[in-house]
Amino acid sequence: MFIEKIDRDSILKPLQTVVGIVERKQPLPILSNVLIEKNVGTIKLVATDLEIQISTQHQLEAGAAIGSVTVSAKKLQEILRVLPDQSQVSLDIQENKLLIKANKSKFSLQTLPAQDFPLVTNLIEGATKIVLKQGLLKKLLALVQYAMAQQDIRYYLNGVLLVIENNIIRLIATDGHRLAYVSASIENEGPKKEVILSRKTVNELSKLLSNNEDPIELELAEKQVRITFADIVLTSKVIDGKFPDYERVIPNYTNHLQLDRLTIVQALQRAAILSNEKFRGVRFVLTEKNLRIISSNSEQEEAQEDIENEYHGPALDIGFNVNYLLDGLNNTPAQEVTFSFGDPNSSILITVPGEEEFKYVVMPMRI
Repeated sequence: MFIEKIDRDSILKPLQTVVGIVERKQPLPILSNVLIEKNVGTIKLVATDLEIQISTQHQLEAGAAIGSVTVSAKKLQEILRVLPDQSQVSLDIQENKLLIKANKSKFSLQTLPAQDFPLVTNLIEGATKIVLKQGLLKKLLALVQYAMAQQDIRYYLNGVLLVIENNIIRLIATDGHRLAYVSASIENEGPKKEVILSRKTVNELSKLLSNNEDPIELELAEKQVRITFADIVLTSKVIDGKFPDYERVIPNYTNHLQLDRLTIVQALQRAAILSNEKFRGVRFVLTEKNLRIISSNSEQEEAQEDIENEYHGPALDIGFNVNYLLDGLNNTPAQEVTFSFGDPNSSILITVPGEEEFKYVVMPMRI
């Protein structure tokens, strides 16, 4: 018997940890599978798409049988998920099949040889190592990841730039229309190191990280990163390319408008209803002590929102993509935000009063 009498969740939970990177349609059939390795006292699960590999292990009551097999990750997950809670599950390998038994249910899944499973090559030599708290990294990723590009021909934009310099960590994401930047202090000190994490790596990390004080170790090498936390090891290729000079994109303006974040979010959400479905533009008409938000569409419909404030700078009439503004505001937990403006052809800078760590830049658009 490969695995005898194990609680359902002892397999399902580690499987759910790794299954996120498994695509149903793969160039190689074995990439749709999860590798299950049983050793004395542990069960290890591994999934890969050749770019990212996630592995996790779970403690078992020591059993004599050891071995390994690969089986469809999605099918195994679906079977385990629909079994009753507290079910005891047995797994057995017979020829090229994995037999799953639980209560009065029996399933037979096709397998492929474990020795054919394409594990990601270890390219982590000479890596820069840092340790920080899981909750901190989760928070930093949430503040920038929405600004990543999606399938941009400029492949280096399809991810997040991670910079380590002295005792500072910086994360930056941009799709060419907006840029999100965040930084934080860490305990490690070391030489400057930059890597671009892929979109898929960032999304998986965000799902897997817990909002707690537990440590997470990042190993950053030239072509690969390895991230270790809890019982999880995520290994990923990094994007090879030159990330834009983000410091040049972040402006230094003198015209500032401080607003209650929830007030501006709700006003933008209302204005967005009648914005052009394709371009999603809204106009900011800024005058002494008033911000007017205007949207219209091809049916000649219009929305107008007025927000009283303490602005005393020059009058401005400038357009923005409302979705880009809302992305930044919805992912910032602050109660108040500061909008900083240049001229009608310049970007807008969104920051949090008293916090230099977060900056969000949105380019203007013609309306």
